[in-house]
Amino acid sequence: MQELQIPSKLQESYLSWAQYPENLLSSSTDTYSGDLQIYKRLLDRVENDLFVDGGPDADIEVSFRDLHNASGNELQKLNAHDAVKARNFLGLQLVPDANNPAKSVMVAQRRDPGSRFIYIKGQHSRAPLNITRQLMCEIFSYHQVMPIYLDFVFVFGAQSEPRDRRFSGFRQQSFLSDPPRGLAVPSLGRSGRLYQLCYNLKTVTLKSEDPKNISLNEWSVQPAAIHHRFDIVYGTALWIVTKGGDDLLERYKSLTGPEGRPENMTFDTLQDSFRASLAPHLLFAHWSTANWRWYILWLESLLEEETSMVVLGLRGSGRAQYTYTIRHLQTVTAREDQISEAIMLLEANVDVMQSLCNFYDSLRTKKEIPQTLRDECDTDITTFIAQANDMISNLKLQIVRANLLNKITKDRKELIIQLLQTQAAERMEELNLNMEGEAIVMRIITIVTLVYLPATFVSTFFSTDIIKYQDQAGGPPTDGVFSSVAMYRWLQVTLPLTFFTFIGAFWALRIAEKKRWGRDDPSQKQQPRNLTRSVSNPNFDTTLPTVNNAGSVV
Repeated sequence: MQELQIPSKLQESYLSWAQYPENLLSSSTDTYSGDLQIYKRLLDRVENDLFVDGGPDADIEVSFRDLHNASGNELQKLNAHDAVKARNFLGLQLVPDANNPAKSVMVAQRRDPGSRFIYIKGQHSRAPLNITRQLMCEIFSYHQVMPIYLDFVFVFGAQSEPRDRRFSGFRQQSFLSDPPRGLAVPSLGRSGRLYQLCYNLKTVTLKSEDPKNISLNEWSVQPAAIHHRFDIVYGTALWIVTKGGDDLLERYKSLTGPEGRPENMTFDTLQDSFRASLAPHLLFAHWSTANWRWYILWLESLLEEETSMVVLGLRGSGRAQYTYTIRHLQTVTAREDQISEAIMLLEANVDVMQSLCNFYDSLRTKKEIPQTLRDECDTDITTFIAQANDMISNLKLQIVRANLLNKITKDRKELIIQLLQTQAAERMEELNLNMEGEAIVMRIITIVTLVYLPATFVSTFFSTDIIKYQDQAGGPPTDGVFSSVAMYRWLQVTLPLTFFTFIGAFWALRIAEKKRWGRDDPSQKQQPRNLTRSVSNPNFDTTLPTVNNAGSVV
């Protein structure tokens, strides 16, 4: 196979793959060197979680699909399970330098095809990617992939909980006029005049379903990171898709397989190549709109099942009432979080699609774009934007629906809070009634005690040895003789003592009532000297504890 002439700068960039993205040609990126160093450090930090181990038994699986290659094959594909096969498919080899045998040089033996699709996947969105860092950096260095694509790749990797799944974005980089030095490699079909796009989209999928209890259903947010490059001279296109699972790969196979439309696999002219490059964007956009309707329907059904008694439950004396706890508030709060996240993800998809439409619409006015391409593909761009706008409209309708559901959730959450407060007030009222009854009983006991206490005390006093009315000689008891003196002495002591006892009790009661009136009268309260400052943000919300439900988003 004939060896292709490769510029020395590109060779050096490829051979220093370990420094990606710092090894990119300075003319191939508009990212500052400081940012490249940050990306490099981030890549070093997440390497163990993002990639599989780079040993000889590494579990690698990278899919390649080349359309309309230089050999005349309409389709050439490979599922590479080791780095050697992947390099051979790309036509890359390392051979000793003729001038310095101790040094290796890169040799390319295959020109870039009309369209190259590279699919990097993991077992799922929270599993390591089935690729080593070396192989990924070699692929990215050889194709000079813009470093900002790493932002979208960092979402993946081994993680116990979803990491940064709310991140979304759209980035573009264009070199449409004179190509920067080092980017033009005619032998590979690279003119250096190109544009690059990278963005991510998200959808939801049903992981498990319980036909008896919908709250046990489990949904998963599925992100996909997409990179695209198109050469406006040679018409060569590059696609790199990173995702957990292979569902997008299967969709792309259907798009470019025997059942696909012929115009999606035609690369005879620059215009044909440009038309074919629009179809995958629509494929990815359509994928991102799937299942959102059913996910929101599930949230609606779940909310109705969990909070219907909040609205329909009867309350009042003599009725069987549903008792609410803090657990109900936690559950509704968790549903509110899920709905808010769904709204954010839908809006992010809309923003990405609109940015994609705006980018292609701007190509119509770019003077650097060949006139023939602008003239012949203007209708194709119009059709592309119209189809994308249809999907945007669909997502916006789901956003309206989710916003209404979010409002209903907030209203029912407030109603649950009010019901919890009502239940607490009812319990306090019941407790007060019980305490009031107990207070009446205690008052009766107190009055009776006050009546009998003086007499009991005097009787006890007269029963001592101080005063005796029995026979002092120790004879048998007599029939008893009424003693007016003893009776008089008893009354002299008992009646005054009883009177003073009531006076003391009445005085203590009046003092207690005055203290109570002083506490209850607002006019008697003194204002505290140090007033608490009001919170500067009037919209500050108290964070409630979250709840992990089986019916959740992961």
